[in-house]
Amino acid sequence: MAILSWAVVAGLIILLAFISARMARTDSSERHDIGLAILDFGRAFPNEAIRSLHFTEDGAAVFVRLFDNKTGFMRKVKGHYACRVVEPGKVRVQALDHGRGLAVEFTDDPPYSGQFEFTSTRETAEVSLWLLGNYVHPLDIDDHALPLRQA
Repeated sequence: MAILSWAVVAGLIILLAFISARMARTDSSERHDIGLAILDFGRAFPNEAIRSLHFTEDGAAVFVRLFDNKTGFMRKVKGHYACRVVEPGKVRVQALDHGRGLAVEFTDDPPYSGQFEFTSTRETAEVSLWLLGNYVHPLDIDDHALPLRQA
């Protein structure tokens, strides 16, 4: 009888270990934690409203589109994200040869610079347009805006 009870206890321990290992395993679709990214950016910049997020292919960086047409950038560092808002004129961008990535240089903070690859050329183009919006001063946009047509 004692052997049977120890076998049941051992079986429960093995089952518990198997279940906990399955829960800890991350799937490739779950490696980009959108919730953590939103929370970390919200803590760093509580007055900035997030409009859209684009993760890099490896999940190590996130480009953030903000509601006031600014761009944010987040780099994964030891389980959390280091966040920043990209200032106009403080970034240089070049497309990578294969078209699915960007070489981004932050002139005011070089450690954040690097080559970032996305899952599609569409995401790459969208992020590059966000960063391009940071090149143009708001007064220049008003000067070159098309006049509204009168009905």
